[in-house]
Amino acid sequence: MSLLQVLNLPPAPLKLSSKAGRIFVNCLIRKKQIILTPEEWVRQHLISFLNLHQGYAIEKMVVEKQIQYDGFTRRWDLVVYNEKFETEILVECKAPQIKISHEVFIQISTYQNKLKASWLILSNGKDHLIYEIDSNQNKLLQCKNFPIKTAR
Repeated sequence: MSLLQVLNLPPAPLKLSSKAGRIFVNCLIRKKQIILTPEEWVRQHLISFLNLHQGYAIEKMVVEKQIQYDGFTRRWDLVVYNEKFETEILVECKAPQIKISHEVFIQISTYQNKLKASWLILSNGKDHLIYEIDSNQNKLLQCKNFPIKTAR
């Protein structure tokens, strides 16, 4: 399977390089070269999309941080913070060939229990499930469109 699959996202201005037969991508957030995996390809495209098309600042995004949950160490894929450093968007990325399944939803839900995001995005780059959290009614509202950063 090709690492550079066409995704259901706008093309991203990614810098790729090759060393010892491996492809690397310059991470838009970490500002360093990362081994390009199918999941990383999706993550970098989502970072670019949220920044360039939806108005979220790269400086408010963080990737792959650990959290403790029920005695286990887990890593979430991407978080976008608001100006108060509250979790605005929680993103779970999968490789394009991985279906967005119930198990993936359970995975992001465990992170959500700790992070309390306003939006959840599950994506394999081809299919996207987007939810807005209605905290007043304790409901998930499935959305067709990605959130857009509004001026405050």
